Amino acid sequence: MLGAQTGPACPAGCACSDPHTVDCRDRGLPSVPDPFPLDVRKLLVAGNRIQHIPEGFFIFYGDLVYLDFRNNSLRSLEEGTFSGSAKLAFLDLSYNNLTQLGAGAFRSAGRLVKLSLANNNLTGVHEAAFETLESLQVLELNDNNLRSLNVAALAALPALRTLRLDGNPWLCDCDFAHLFSWIQENVSKLPKGVRIFPVKESSSLLRVSHAVK
Repeated sequence: MLGAQTGPACPAGCACSDPHTVDCRDRGLPSVPDPFPLDVRKLLVAGNRIQHIPEGFFIFYGDLVYLDFRNNSLRSLEEGTFSGSAKLAFLDLSYNNLTQLGAGAFRSAGRLVKLSLANNNLTGVHEAAFETLESLQVLELNDNNLRSLNVAALAALPALRTLRLDGNPWLCDCDFAHLFSWIQENVSKLPKGVRIFPVKESSSLLRVSHAVK
């Protein structure tokens, strides 16, 4: 079971520049180090070999606002992974080995503002993967193996302002047509509009961008 404690304790091999920040980047860690101070708000564990987020992690560390989990070996997100993550606003899961996002993958993380899933091996995203993410403004799905994406997954994001979809091998079929139509139809909903860049003739790359104020 995860340990947790108050006070200035810092996990072995990590650096704690202030009472609310724990930096464990590029340490070759096979798992999330433990324990942290209960009131940690910013956790940096990029550049390790971590394969999963511990069960109940956010129940212990519910004050986390910023989690940098880039460049690890995460393969899946178990149901309930984000239970207790009510304050989490920034989540970077890029450069991992995720292949699928199930329904409610980020349930309980309703305050997320930015979510990066770039540079994984995603081949499927459930239409309800992002349900409850009503505050999400930035979603990065670029550089995966997505061939299609149900527009219902995006329609569940009323605050979305930046969407990255480039670097995927999109299949030019009816599903892609629905996705493209959704993007065009929602341009007017964004404060400064959306720019669409069909980078290749095959439409294998698509970028949708909008600067967040």
